[in-house]
Amino acid sequence: MLDFCAIDFETATHERNSACEMGICVVENGEIVNTKTWLIKPPSFPYFHPRNIEVHGITPQEVQHAPSFEDIWHEAEEMMYGNLMIAHNASFDASVLRGCLDYYGFFKPKLQYLCSISLAKKSWKNLPRYGLKSLADQHHITFNHHRAGADAEVCAKISLLAFQNLMVTRNEEIHEVLRKSIKIL
Repeated sequence: MLDFCAIDFETATHERNSACEMGICVVENGEIVNTKTWLIKPPSFPYFHPRNIEVHGITPQEVQHAPSFEDIWHEAEEMMYGNLMIAHNASFDASVLRGCLDYYGFFKPKLQYLCSISLAKKSWKNLPRYGLKSLADQHHITFNHHRAGADAEVCAKISLLAFQNLMVTRNEEIHEVLRKSIKIL
């Protein structure tokens, strides 16, 4: 069966260690079983770049009493443990995860990850756009865009639909169908 976790970050600045929100959606046996969102107090606190606030709407006031990435990592890692990680524009989310792990001196897990954009392009050829919002609209999924938990859950839903369209029903088949697209953290 399909087991993976979809992940999404929102950041306070252009710095890759500036996660201010993290969302993880866990899929087991092809079903969403858990979605968790953490507000995070980034190292740049109280500074947030105005453009980032414009995108996600998260302000320094909202995270002033939030835990740091260091405080939430063990819980997040447990949710992700042993799973393929999928993210929409995965190079960004993987770089934020790497940046946070490096900043706090955590060991990087040997995590395999896949970009749901690559997956969507393989599943639905010739769409005009492959952004998360466009794909969600295409599949009649409504959500609160640019909030980490909602984005992670929509990424999981889009991925499940794409796997279904590609007739992928097990993790081993993901590796066969998308071998070149799978990266290591």
